[in-house]
Amino acid sequence: MSEKNPIKVFVTHLWDAGDDYLRVFEYLESTGTFYYQNYSAPDRLPSSDKEAQREELRRQIAPVEAVIALASLYDRHPDMIVFQLNYAKASNKPVILLEAFGSKAPVPKALKDLADEVIAWNERELIDAIKRQARHEDTHRWDVIEFKLD
Repeated sequence: MSEKNPIKVFVTHLWDAGDDYLRVFEYLESTGTFYYQNYSAPDRLPSSDKEAQREELRRQIAPVEAVIALASLYDRHPDMIVFQLNYAKASNKPVILLEAFGSKAPVPKALKDLADEVIAWNERELIDAIKRQARHEDTHRWDVIEFKLD
């Protein structure tokens, strides 16, 4: 992954850029050294026709290397979120499922079953999961904890 070879990602949406959708990009931008290209376009609602919407979602998902699924959208429109994940899996795209932000509610089984990896909201975990799932890169990060013995 480099500036010339960014990881292509799609973030699930329901034709609007809600708080969780925007938060994903805040997390991805926070390091300054993670290069990605966003293929999701929630502002491109083709029409109210369900099949036209599904076709546009297929077009957005087709070129990506990883799909980031927002569990928080499931309650609003379960069919559309499951459709996006089913299409991703049928296209051999890895799915990284983000738990609902700030919620202790369990992740719906329908989403968990379609996910390759389920993670909490943490910028480092998100970036590492994308690298693992999209490019099979392992970061081998180590946490350093300093403490004093008295």
